[in-house]
Amino acid sequence: MINAVHHVAISTPNLDRLAGFYQQGFGFAEESAVDWPPGEDRINNIMGLPESSARSMMLRLGGMRLELFQFLQPVSPPVQETRPVHHFGITHFCFDVTDIEQVCERLVTLGASFHCLPQDFGDSKTTYGRDPDGNVFELTEFLAG
Repeated sequence: MINAVHHVAISTPNLDRLAGFYQQGFGFAEESAVDWPPGEDRINNIMGLPESSARSMMLRLGGMRLELFQFLQPVSPPVQETRPVHHFGITHFCFDVTDIEQVCERLVTLGASFHCLPQDFGDSKTTYGRDPDGNVFELTEFLAG
């Protein structure tokens, strides 16, 4: 039986920078940190990667967890461009916020960019932003309860 989504994971070239962004910008707290050297067969099997090695951190905000990985081995290719949201794969994750304009302003000071100003849909205001690595997140302020 499936109970709930436990966490979402993001691979990053700079674990400390991205963890700081989500901690300062959203209020996530570090729940745990695990590093593994090459040769950890169980992890290699789960990841489907030969001889992986990484630093990882689990962040928590209420019941939501965000797991961050900085792979040391194998070396990840550089990101060539920001992946458009219509490409296959995970497009974004959404945060329910209060005072969306203020949240946007704070996140911009921490390195976020936004596709547009929050758009008013009557019962909510919504926008998509990108973290310092280009990952898309959505902010939604529900106005009608």
